[in-house]
Amino acid sequence: MLPLKALESFLNKRISLLLKDNRILEGKLVGYDDYMNMVLVDTEERTEQMTRRLGTVILRGNNVVRLSLIG
Repeated sequence: MLPLKALESFLNKRISLLLKDNRILEGKLVGYDDYMNMVLVDTEERTEQMTRRLGTVILRGNNVVRLSLIG
């Protein structure tokens, strides 16, 4: 599946993102652009040591290693 088609199908659903620095962000995808920059709401950051609530996040697409649907 092409990346922008995947983002379109994930719109308004909870997703999990693995970032280049090995952090994991989980949140609801509410927007994106042609560069795969994304807007997530109700976002949580997960590392091995902790979980913290971030709320609304604007994320540059070039930081994403993996994108998956939750549930």
